[in-house]
Amino acid sequence: MRKLLLFLSALTMAIGLTACSSNDDAKTDKKDTPKETAKETEAPKVDVKKELVRFYMELGNKINAKDADLNAYEKKASKEDAKPEDLPTAEEKAAASESAAAVASELNAVQIPADLKDQQADLEAAVKEYAASYQAKADELKKDTPNLEAADATFAQAEEKLGKVFESAKLLPPSLGKQVN
Repeated sequence: MRKLLLFLSALTMAIGLTACSSNDDAKTDKKDTPKETAKETEAPKVDVKKELVRFYMELGNKINAKDADLNAYEKKASKEDAKPEDLPTAEEKAAASESAAAVASELNAVQIPADLKDQQADLEAAVKEYAASYQAKADELKKDTPNLEAADATFAQAEEKLGKVFESAKLLPPSLGKQVN
């Protein structure tokens, strides 16, 4: 008889534990379901730092694809002890002007990625300044004695604007001038 009572009490306890256990699972499932659904419907979090660096690299690549003649001209024209035959020719100056105009046109067509919507206004302002700088160089190079100082100052303002965007994302400010020259 004792064995039977022991067996029945063990069976009762097992059934009780099973019932309690399945009841807790049902409560857990009900609690997790809304959270899991919310997690599944949330948009993936954007890594702003990564997107800013990607935008910066693409911007530099777009400029480098068009500014080879301008860079060659500026390199030749900047030599202080250059002989007259080492200075840029009229053809090189014209090619540099066309190169600068092509860069300005390319920059005017740049679209800010949707992932950087919070920085869009600041990035657009910086790109607009870069484009204005290259357009100023294109216009100056059409003159007999071009002076690129104003264009360089505009470029520096663009660098400053871009740097502030990067600093707001806790990144070091980049130097597009170093990347494209």
